[in-house]
Amino acid sequence: MISFLRWLFSPRYRLLKFLLAAALFSLLFWFGRQVWQLLGDLRDPRSTGFRQWASGDTAEREELLTVQRDACPGAPFILPADGYIGLLYADPRGPYSQSSPHQGIDIFSNADPGVVPVYAAYDGYVRRETDWKSTLIMRVPDDPLQPGRQVWLYYTHMADEAGSDFIVDAFPPGTSEKFVEQGTLLGYTGNYNGSSLRDVWVHLHFSIIEDSGSGIYSNELDFNNSIDPSPYLGRAVNYHCGEINSSCTADLTC
Repeated sequence: MISFLRWLFSPRYRLLKFLLAAALFSLLFWFGRQVWQLLGDLRDPRSTGFRQWASGDTAEREELLTVQRDACPGAPFILPADGYIGLLYADPRGPYSQSSPHQGIDIFSNADPGVVPVYAAYDGYVRRETDWKSTLIMRVPDDPLQPGRQVWLYYTHMADEAGSDFIVDAFPPGTSEKFVEQGTLLGYTGNYNGSSLRDVWVHLHFSIIEDSGSGIYSNELDFNNSIDPSPYLGRAVNYHCGEINSSCTADLTC
């Protein structure tokens, strides 16, 4: 350590050495945080299901699936896809964090891409931007739990790794204000993850997004623009509500 400090503070290339040292310490700090989060994720009892999903065969995965096409009693939305609700709303587990938690829920499919159907969770008006390969968003002009408020339902990952979409032909790129009823087939789950180098399991990401105030959806990537889907689905899908509970429940207090 002493030799390192002497080398660092010697006059020759002092600025360059300080910059290199700062970069090295930043890298070590980042790596340490990743390891710490990974250890925390492994200790989290909710991660037991993830380990079973990752290591299990089709039969073992079946135990984790939620399969229900009807809405839970008293809840306005149906679950938009059958599967394992593995990542929850406000979930800080990787690839998310405490400062940037998950904005919705991830429903993982026990099937290949393009097999498990995705349905409209509620009545609304579908929109698909021209450059969206795997995504639809639905405008709900009257929030069933807060009448008079407009919200948006976001569905994504409905394409394969190469970006070939599994969205039904009724919603081509450029679709705007196409009305659908609850339960309408929208597409099929996939594993498209954009330009990211990180592979993802076959799943649907579903979230409820606030209106911007000007009649358009807010940025879905910002957690502050999202709404807890638990009361809409009648399921405790908020990370802070305790253990994962894929059953219908009236107890949604966090």
